[in-house]
Amino acid sequence: MSARYTEQHAPSYYAATANRSLDFPPLDGEAVADVCVVGGGFSGLNSALELAQRGYSVVLLEARRIGWGASGRNGGQLIRGVGHGLEQFEPVIGAEGVQELKRLGLEAVDMVRRRVEAFAIDCDLTWGYCDLANKPSDLEGFAEDMAELRQLGYRHELRLLQADQVHEVVGSDRYVGGLIDMGSGHLHPLNLALGEAEAAARLGVRLHEHSAVTAIDYGAEVRVRTARGQVRAKTLVLACNAYLNGLEPTLGGKVLPAGSYVIATEPLPEALAQRLIPQNMALCDQRVALDYYRLSADRRLLFGGACHYSGRDPADIAAYMRPKMLKVFPALADTRIDYQWGGMIGIGANRLPQIGRLAEHPNVYYAQAYAGHGVNATHLAGHLLAQAIDGQHSRGFDAFARVPHVTFPGGRLLRSPLLALGMLWYRLKELL
Repeated sequence: MSARYTEQHAPSYYAATANRSLDFPPLDGEAVADVCVVGGGFSGLNSALELAQRGYSVVLLEARRIGWGASGRNGGQLIRGVGHGLEQFEPVIGAEGVQELKRLGLEAVDMVRRRVEAFAIDCDLTWGYCDLANKPSDLEGFAEDMAELRQLGYRHELRLLQADQVHEVVGSDRYVGGLIDMGSGHLHPLNLALGEAEAAARLGVRLHEHSAVTAIDYGAEVRVRTARGQVRAKTLVLACNAYLNGLEPTLGGKVLPAGSYVIATEPLPEALAQRLIPQNMALCDQRVALDYYRLSADRRLLFGGACHYSGRDPADIAAYMRPKMLKVFPALADTRIDYQWGGMIGIGANRLPQIGRLAEHPNVYYAQAYAGHGVNATHLAGHLLAQAIDGQHSRGFDAFARVPHVTFPGGRLLRSPLLALGMLWYRLKELL
């Protein structure tokens, strides 16, 4: 995420409450494997884990620490769906392809559920989520969403809230309605990532931290080079997302790193926590510069939001985020902020996760650009990549891979300001 953080994890609530300490050695010398995975976040971990379950030998390289990027720092919200406005892709993948993506967006949450259960990962997984309406048109959209989810056969409880019912889920007067979804929820993302890394290691995956990739030699056998060694593999998976940088320019130009920020309060008195979020749900509003928040297992309010494209964090994240929190919960005016952190999420121009393989190097697969909603989509990506590498036909992988993704104009220096102007336009439209 932020360049000013060290090689260790960001000073987040998650790092402070990690329930296991893992230490994987840097790559030293030459390693040979069926598959080399670059990136120790959810996409890379789940690709490696599923490939190991299929009998492949796997080496995973992480530049810093497992879960160092967005996978270990995000808001911890586990929400159904992938992408936005999937109907826009119908001319490319057809109506059946769109339906497949919608179905996979629901199945992806169950993939996380199954992963946690299969490996008994302690990550505070809690069910219950509510989309919050900022204006009446949002509530109309929720009604359409609910009808579509039921048409798709969604098996979890859904309930529309009117303005006089919103206080059932949030102690704030900012909202005019909501949509409860008991098939989504929240969790401790770093503990999930660490648990998955531990499971992958038990299955034989060779994990190496502090092993930044310096160069890739493409060919029938890929050579992935680090400062102290190299991996020779038949297949390569690039799962770096916002931290791909210049490693693979074709992919790097299609994902924009954007800053997002989270603060965590001191533990709240039980009565206050109950008043603010009565049903312990994850919550998110509908604005372009959205607010999202939830309670931690020890009753802290974790409040996230904002989206910066400058590449520079606010000088004081707590001072930047606290006024946003107080607009939602004025009762926290005297509450201490114990943790503040930020980092980079990867955003694509069309907001659809980018999952596929390089046309010029068909033994190189990739997954990136989750647009801030990646806890479930990363697990789906790992599953689809493992299927494809294993030679299993997957309508889901084919649908994702067929969607074209534009390269942001202006190169690395200009694409962030250009996107910031575009996002400003959408924010202005909210005021109309």
